[in-house]
Amino acid sequence: MKTALVIMAAGIGSRFGGGIKQLEPVGPNGEIIMDYSIHDAVEAGFDKIVFIIRKDIEKDFREAIGNRMEELCAAKGVEIGYAFQEMSDIPHGFSVPKGRKKPWGTGQAVLACKDIVKEPFAVINADDYYGKEAFVKIHEFLQDYTPDRANAFCMAGFILKNTLSENGGVTRGVCKVDSDGFLTGVDETSNIVKTADGAAVEADGNLSPIDELSNVSMNMWGLTPEFISMLEEGFSVFFENMEGNEEKAEYLLPIYIDELLQEDLVSVKVLETADRWFGVTYKEDKPVVVDSFRKLIEDGIYQADLFADWKK
Repeated sequence: MKTALVIMAAGIGSRFGGGIKQLEPVGPNGEIIMDYSIHDAVEAGFDKIVFIIRKDIEKDFREAIGNRMEELCAAKGVEIGYAFQEMSDIPHGFSVPKGRKKPWGTGQAVLACKDIVKEPFAVINADDYYGKEAFVKIHEFLQDYTPDRANAFCMAGFILKNTLSENGGVTRGVCKVDSDGFLTGVDETSNIVKTADGAAVEADGNLSPIDELSNVSMNMWGLTPEFISMLEEGFSVFFENMEGNEEKAEYLLPIYIDELLQEDLVSVKVLETADRWFGVTYKEDKPVVVDSFRKLIEDGIYQADLFADWKK
């Protein structure tokens, strides 16, 4: 079964007021986080990579990773594609609201792939490191795809304690999971901090303990080609219902999937991974990420020259 990895990269740079910090090197030979994600995905069996970007970063993006990855993947028989997220790409019959300055969120980003992705696919963020295990588990899940399982999705369930920051509170989608391992809901929980006893939610100086072994969603999904049609229908509904919030409303992938889940239209299997997640949100995160990759290389998880085997 052919499977694709869709990398949401259209938002890179937006939090830095210009420079694309997520394209800065974090590995010993200039590797960026996406290099590790693509390496792990191809190793797991994915044979198509689709980058979702904006037109205005295309030149920088191709220079930082696109051109190099096309050459590396060609030798492995892995296809590379590009999709472009544009603010003006909206449902028929609607217009871009006055004052709108940015695209419409992760749901619209994946929708930009509708003419490119025709196979089961995984979705990840460009600036997050997910580890090897989740790619293997999602790829195995997608191998069972058939048209009569069009509504059977999955997600990587990271253990909360493996996603916390040493530098302050984080927001996480804490998952509710039934006894069979299926997602029943997600509680978006703000300001989760690491404590001596595990983890807690901080509010007004008070700490409320939270189970550090809870599964959390880090926006890594396994989806079917039919999902894109659902996403397109949902985007029209989103436009019909956003009155009063036209400048800031976002069509977000996890929120839409949760809506489908609550309407009992889909199932989402939670595939737990013990790997540690880390990512780049602010430029201050970079030293931590560089050190994390150094430790992974020291532990033998990766070669210092990440793609050495690909070049043979």
